[in-house]
Amino acid sequence: MLKGKAVWQKLAPLARDSSTLCRQNMKRTVLKCKTTVVPRAQMSSKIPGGENTVYYILVGGTFLAGGFYAYRTVTGDKRRYDERITELSDRSSKLSLNQQMTYIQTEPKEEADTSGEPVVAESEAPVLGGEAQEQTAEGTAAAEEEGAAPPGQEEPTAPSETVELTEAQEAVVVTETAAEKAPEEAAGPAVEIEPVLLDQPISEDSPAPLPSPVVESEPALVAESVPAESAEQPPAPVTESAPAAEPVEAETLVAEPPAAGPVAVEPPEVEPVPAEPLTAEPVAAEPPAAELPAAESPAPEAVTVLPEIPAHAPYLLIGGGTASFAAARSIRARDPGARVLIVTEEPDLPYMRPPLSKELWFSDDPTVTETLRFKQWNGKERSIYFQPPSFYVSPQDLPKVENGGVAVLTSKKVVHMDVRGNKVRLDDDTEISYDKCLIATGGIPRNMQVIERAGEEVRKRLTLFRRIGDFKSLEKISRDVKSITIIGGGFLGSELACALGRKSNESGLEVIQMFPEKGNMGKVLPEYLSNWTTAKVRREGVNVISEALVKNVSFKDGRVEIKLKDGRMVTTDHIVAAVGLEPSVELAKSAGLEVDADFGGYRVNAELQARSNIWVAGDAACFYDIRLGRRRVEHHDHAVVSGRLAGENMTGANKPYWHQSMFWSDLGPDVGYEAIGIVDSSLPTVGVFAKATAKDTPKAATEMSGTGIRSESETEAVASGEMPINPTVPQAPLQGDDYGKGVIFYLRDKVVVGIILWNVFNRMPIARKIIKDGEEHGDLNEVAKLFNIHED
Repeated sequence: MLKGKAVWQKLAPLARDSSTLCRQNMKRTVLKCKTTVVPRAQMSSKIPGGENTVYYILVGGTFLAGGFYAYRTVTGDKRRYDERITELSDRSSKLSLNQQMTYIQTEPKEEADTSGEPVVAESEAPVLGGEAQEQTAEGTAAAEEEGAAPPGQEEPTAPSETVELTEAQEAVVVTETAAEKAPEEAAGPAVEIEPVLLDQPISEDSPAPLPSPVVESEPALVAESVPAESAEQPPAPVTESAPAAEPVEAETLVAEPPAAGPVAVEPPEVEPVPAEPLTAEPVAAEPPAAELPAAESPAPEAVTVLPEIPAHAPYLLIGGGTASFAAARSIRARDPGARVLIVTEEPDLPYMRPPLSKELWFSDDPTVTETLRFKQWNGKERSIYFQPPSFYVSPQDLPKVENGGVAVLTSKKVVHMDVRGNKVRLDDDTEISYDKCLIATGGIPRNMQVIERAGEEVRKRLTLFRRIGDFKSLEKISRDVKSITIIGGGFLGSELACALGRKSNESGLEVIQMFPEKGNMGKVLPEYLSNWTTAKVRREGVNVISEALVKNVSFKDGRVEIKLKDGRMVTTDHIVAAVGLEPSVELAKSAGLEVDADFGGYRVNAELQARSNIWVAGDAACFYDIRLGRRRVEHHDHAVVSGRLAGENMTGANKPYWHQSMFWSDLGPDVGYEAIGIVDSSLPTVGVFAKATAKDTPKAATEMSGTGIRSESETEAVASGEMPINPTVPQAPLQGDDYGKGVIFYLRDKVVVGIILWNVFNRMPIARKIIKDGEEHGDLNEVAKLFNIHED
């Protein structure tokens, strides 16, 4: 073929050059055209006087050579194939002949030795299914037809004969031998079971028939084990079983057929085969002592001990907060059979954080630190945990749970993340692989450098409030000390100040709050509303120190001294630092994930993806808001919404984060507000207020919604149309008025980017729609009418 190809490569240029002239000459010859339209075609090889006949001869010769080569190749392949088939057939015939010769050689030994001694049983073991079995008694034939043989043991002289037959017999030979001896009815079944019981000696005098249940189970075992035993089984199992049978007589061997099933234990490959239960059912006699260990050996193998920490989790959620739980619930909703593993360094199951600084402090139950159950503002009681322990499965059982589930691995911290290998390493060096991973590590309470430098005694008297343990510790401290100072005037600091201040009225505890702003929540609220809030906090019994910059902290005479930059000195017993949250991004370095330089947190896209199979949600996510740009939010509702969206995207939803999350804060049961968007006191604001009624309190809002966590009543839906408009024109109250309820708009380039609803509840869908529209509003008083703040 290669030669033909070379010839064709040389002729190809000739064919291309002369193809047009050849077609014209062919056409003129066929049509017998006398008129010469074009000159007579010549070969394009530039050979004077050349004709097209030479071209035809060369091309034709090439095709003939190719055809001859193909014919010779196919003929040679067929001949080699036939030779191989003949060789295989001869080999099979030789094996069959050797097997028959072996049977004939053992016949004299079988006829001569009829005394029933153990030696006779050894020589008969390899001739099961041969011609010698035709001379056995009817009882022996019946036992062989039932497909089982006695498990008798052999003397050390027997293994050599047994090994020869074991190596000679294969599954194909067994089938051929059975076909050759088809006229002998008794020998047919015996040949099929011979490979399984090849190592077992049997006596001719066996009169005991085997029970019928064994007959149904043996053929299946033979079909499975014949190829493996005939080709691979060594003589070692025979040698091990032989010594146990030396003192046993032939009659004893005959009496053992009911327990013959466990013989299948001898080859290691047959141990897991369920032959032993089937054989053990009809056994009525006491089994031999030598067989007891074999019967008990599968028991420990059947018990599968799973590791405490699963090696693989299809869905791995790092962090045990609100975002992780929302993601797990979303994953299970879209994939009911999903196996979700939550790894958290906290010792508690997922719980909600807002009650730690709100409702738990107003509980009348003295055991609230143990039960962690509280009464909402509407009087209903609930637990701080999202679900009871019965909702979760144990991490050890997660891989084998039939319908999947959610498991929580507590008190474990992920310290390293291998993005390429799709696995993480825990603080105890345990590794867990994953298919998809969510990072929801939240944040770490920020400390003040001046406190870190103050020394060990000051740090012992410091609380960074974040977890359940911090609540339990601070609650106990509030009963043991005389003074507590809260540094920070934001949401957490103001809430704790109000909670401890109200408690101080009963216990005599001195509560001090200091912050660098002019008033409480001065970075969020307009100045006039911040001043009003500060007065409200003071009425709760809190000593508020505004415009306070901490210069130095020291420990003296058993108390903590806080020195301010303006020279003021504050002495206290305990400090609570509530100065913000630092996003936990410890895994960024090992995982190679990007951290946002402006806002902090893992930088993700609108689908909350950091990598193709890694998502980030909650406080640690710096996401792209399609309406307001890149942001990072540290609130409960954002954790719920972002966790839910991440869980949906982990199951293939591919949805962007367009939902505007809200947050809320309560200064006790009488004053509270809800906010959405960018609320920054540095932005221009417009406030529209009205007098509050008895319905305009957090307590009334929870009674109306039925839940103390107001974000749980929120949905992603926005207001689809305008609410009924009250014709009354709202008037902003003058400075010093009681800001009972109202709406504060935050503007950027004359567009509303944030809204606070002050003691106005269940109107968040309207605020969400205003921000989503992103339109300029000439008169915000008209926009405020949508919230019906003047309704009685």
